[in-house]
Amino acid sequence: MSCVRSISLAMAGVALLAPSAPPAASQLRTEPVARRAGPVPVRGEVPVPSRHTGPAPVRRANPVLSRRADPVPSRRGDVALSRSAASGPPRRTDPVTAADLLARVRTCTPVSHGHYREDQGSAATVPVCGTRDAVYWKADMDIDCDGRPGPRCNAATDPYFSASTAVAQSDGRPLSSEELPYVVVPAPSSVWNPRADGVRGGSVAAVVYRDRVRYAVVGDTGPADIIGEASYAAAESLGIDPDPRGGGTASGVTYIVFRNSEVTPVEDHEAAVTEGRRLAREFVDGGD
Repeated sequence: MSCVRSISLAMAGVALLAPSAPPAASQLRTEPVARRAGPVPVRGEVPVPSRHTGPAPVRRANPVLSRRADPVPSRRGDVALSRSAASGPPRRTDPVTAADLLARVRTCTPVSHGHYREDQGSAATVPVCGTRDAVYWKADMDIDCDGRPGPRCNAATDPYFSASTAVAQSDGRPLSSEELPYVVVPAPSSVWNPRADGVRGGSVAAVVYRDRVRYAVVGDTGPADIIGEASYAAAESLGIDPDPRGGGTASGVTYIVFRNSEVTPVEDHEAAVTEGRRLAREFVDGGD
């Protein structure tokens, strides 16, 4: 049924339900009612003249009643104040500091079913911890120079170089470790499946080292039993030596990945920073 027809039927229904119009005014005939100026005299009785023959005296208004009440002060300001109080303090928008984030991840509720090594042959001591909003771990940082080859990341500079990454750009090419800050998560295993905790390619991460906070994305996967790795660009932004042969740092790096977050396209670092700052503020202020 067309829209016009539906409207016509609706209007017709309204017309049928509407009350009938009253008869035209011209059909209503009423006799004028004569006003009587005073009482009708009884036949044979002499009319008594009115006591007041002049104009009726004007009564002065009672000064108490005629006095204008003082204006009631507006309560608009009071209402505004009460609304402001009810809504609570304004949400903070200042950048989150490294101290803010480190204070938030002081304790650990493990989400992994075991621990990870930081390097091949070392003891497994690193758990993956979690809150309602994020997962995190504290480890070293090895340099992942994989992805699209460049002057700093290639087979000549990195003996373990791979020209691919687990996550691809929007154009299908591998990520560039030299250009894009990204972190590496372990491949899924019985110890931990990142996807089960809302972590996937393009998830937003905050990386803390000393007094610095930098934002990145999840861009690659590493060995299933090792944790603590990030791209050349991520290390460089934190002031860590990004050389894939001997760079990195042995400890002191905190990786925080926000659950169910995503940057699209994954190579849009500016979007990762904007979203990372917002999520970090919510993470610090939220508490759970």
